[in-house]
Amino acid sequence: MSSSIRHVTVDAADPFVLAGFWARALDGTLADDDFAGDPEATVTTAAATLLFVRVEDRKSVKNRVHMDLRPEDRTRDEEVERLLSLGATLQGDHRRPDGTGWATLCDPEGNEFCVERSAAERAKG
Repeated sequence: MSSSIRHVTVDAADPFVLAGFWARALDGTLADDDFAGDPEATVTTAAATLLFVRVEDRKSVKNRVHMDLRPEDRTRDEEVERLLSLGATLQGDHRRPDGTGWATLCDPEGNEFCVERSAAERAKG
């Protein structure tokens, strides 16, 4: 029998705050027993569970693994704007004039993630 992924773990300076960002970004929920100052916080979404764990060292290099987000009910550009309003920053803009490409953002602690086109945008070509 093979293993399965229980959750994706993200190192964080402030797990509760970072988990709050990702809960809003992914329309997820924080665990009922999570609180400010907690050494770990869990976000459950329709697609995955994310575990945020306090670490003392700060992020200093590019992530080796990152999430690619695909908006469900809005365009890629609308989703980028929404995430920026939640506290993300634009790290690299790889969107092309023909509508293809992606945007690379950073969460509030500097972890990179990408936003791709929605399924509806992909279907248009």
